[in-house]
Amino acid sequence: MNADSPEVRNVIDVGWELSARDLTHADLASCGWAGSALHLRNVAGQLERARRGEVDYLAICAATDVPVAKGGVDYQVAEGAGTLWQLAVHPALRSRGVGTFLVTAAERRVRDRGLRRAELAVEDDNPRARALYERLGYSAYGRQPDSWDEEAPDGSVRRYETMCVLMRKELS
Repeated sequence: MNADSPEVRNVIDVGWELSARDLTHADLASCGWAGSALHLRNVAGQLERARRGEVDYLAICAATDVPVAKGGVDYQVAEGAGTLWQLAVHPALRSRGVGTFLVTAAERRVRDRGLRRAELAVEDDNPRARALYERLGYSAYGRQPDSWDEEAPDGSVRRYETMCVLMRKELS
């Protein structure tokens, strides 16, 4: 992509040019910062859904083309909307504009599908992420419990349960 592409922008806080592209199976080996092996197996399954057109799964990359952030847009959760989920930024690069770039790229994918609304859920105990989403124009409209399997360092799996704030944004 060139610098004039809508999915490329210079992130001043990081000092590099970032680009958005589809995440691939080959990327998963360099995404250990995003979660456990169980999580990455789940992402691999989501890439199969992306192949079928049910979701988009993005990689945000620097010049090396190695993902520094990733996240999905699911088009089957809410009618007329793209639901952003599994958003993650490399821990060393948080609060430097990468998350903003990721969300903006995901919203562009939603618009490209002809949809005018983006939705997401953020855990109650993640005020930093919620503040980012609010800065980007998302508004809370409800709450709901959520859960998923989580892998411990010893390989054991437990069910993680949390409460999430539901947020949405009308896209122009």
